[in-house]
Amino acid sequence: MLTIYGRNSSSNVQKVLWLCEELGLPYTSAHSVAPGTAKDSDAYLKLNPNGLIPAIDEDGFVLWESNAILRYLAAKHANGTLFASDLRVRADGDRWMDWQATVMAPLMAIMLRQLVRTPPEQRDAKLIAATAADIRAKVNILDDALAGRAYLAGDAFTIADIAVGQWVWRYVTLVPDRAPTPNLQAWYERLQSRKAFVKIVMQPLV
Repeated sequence: MLTIYGRNSSSNVQKVLWLCEELGLPYTSAHSVAPGTAKDSDAYLKLNPNGLIPAIDEDGFVLWESNAILRYLAAKHANGTLFASDLRVRADGDRWMDWQATVMAPLMAIMLRQLVRTPPEQRDAKLIAATAADIRAKVNILDDALAGRAYLAGDAFTIADIAVGQWVWRYVTLVPDRAPTPNLQAWYERLQSRKAFVKIVMQPLV
């Protein structure tokens, strides 16, 4: 049995849950830690010494880092579909998975902390405005990349869309004054037609 450790509201946990729902893969979701407390749990640190979520335990095989988990589960259960067999298509998707983790996730973490987890009177208006502007600029890169293609790595839905797709829900929820991005909007609408996306990702942010 596959156990997913974390909390359902975490964007990185949602990546893994969404993939499992797409695959129809049975899992147990362990709501193990509240926001910001994973590093304080001795039991959890035995699974992931970094104190970050998610981690999985598949019959004794423990793995952490959300994108690594996506690649492992997709390669095992959806090789040739969600995990592309064409190496160039796979590399194209990998690029966007890493872009989400290194470029967009840190920016969105600032917006989430400021707008969701910080009382209004303690928020840093200049930081929020600067971060939102940076996100809007980066989104143009994504919009350009989606021109002429249905999904991030081409015509087929892959784990790259899962890794980046959970982020776009936060973008449309937290970032104001968004300029028109027709390619991204069309892609986002395609994601919303997937039951697993609606079930796992389109939830209140906490």
